[in-house]
Amino acid sequence: MGISISGRSFLTLLDYTPLEINYLLDMAAEFKRMKRTGIEHKLLPCKQIVLLFEKTSTRTRCAFEVAARDLGMGVTFLDPGSSQMGKKESLADTAKVLGRMYDGIEYRGYKQSVVEDLAKYSGVPVWNGLTDDFHPTQMLADMLTAKEEFGDIRGRKLTFFGDARNNVANSLMVVCSKLGVNFCACGPKELMPKDELVAKCREVAKETGAEIVLTDDIKVGAKDCDIVYTDIWLSMGEPAELWDERIKLLRPYQVNKELMAMAKPTAIFEHCLPSFHDRETTVGEEIYQKYGLEAMEVTDDVFLGNQARQFDEAENRMHTIKAVLYATLK
Repeated sequence: MGISISGRSFLTLLDYTPLEINYLLDMAAEFKRMKRTGIEHKLLPCKQIVLLFEKTSTRTRCAFEVAARDLGMGVTFLDPGSSQMGKKESLADTAKVLGRMYDGIEYRGYKQSVVEDLAKYSGVPVWNGLTDDFHPTQMLADMLTAKEEFGDIRGRKLTFFGDARNNVANSLMVVCSKLGVNFCACGPKELMPKDELVAKCREVAKETGAEIVLTDDIKVGAKDCDIVYTDIWLSMGEPAELWDERIKLLRPYQVNKELMAMAKPTAIFEHCLPSFHDRETTVGEEIYQKYGLEAMEVTDDVFLGNQARQFDEAENRMHTIKAVLYATLK
């Protein structure tokens, strides 16, 4: 029997088997081929989806909108000021209403419990565009990018440098454990993933042959590394007052040419974006004026270098999200 995830929500990759994740990656690669060769694929005409955004985004919104329209669907975007959810109307009531009008719901915001409740009460597939705990659509793009580079990624090593408690690091540990990729979290001991999630991933890793390592030693993190990954040092929604503390903790884990030289010569650099790799943003300039840092989590020479793949990842958000939409709604 073939794989089918029709009608299912996409909340965390903990809910998906390795076969199902690879099914989505293979489908995304085919959609990418069709997109690039100009083959029309309006496979879901008359479907309607709604995008609920409590946190702003460039890549997530654009990827969902373009992917849905390529598939022939209609899209409604609701920002925090365009919905009564949680203000004048309960989450459960909002979910029930939207489930009567739409075939699927995307949510990007804060609490994982919100996206789970939307799935519980709406009666239609719900997709996690990002919460404080997980970022599963980003993971599919990251893994597709790695597969395009290396082919079979089983046994490869991915190291996340920085704040390993955040949603991206959590999700990387999950997807690596599912796909047999060795995962290393490299950062300060006080910024490591929760023990409960580490234990879950190590149980999964026993079945796939993946290894999970937590370390504060940059040399351990970079040794034999195939994919060097980092993220901004202060997540969306966190107070700016934390910059001083985070910079002190994370400055040693900046991805720069010296760190890249410790990894394999064939290693690639990945980043979920946005990135503070220069002073060409308001925040970047403010940090420079206050702390004298020309770049934060990654230096400009790495970000613009020939090992960088972050813009491939950004494009792949569209193709992988298209696969999720199609597979869950067909």
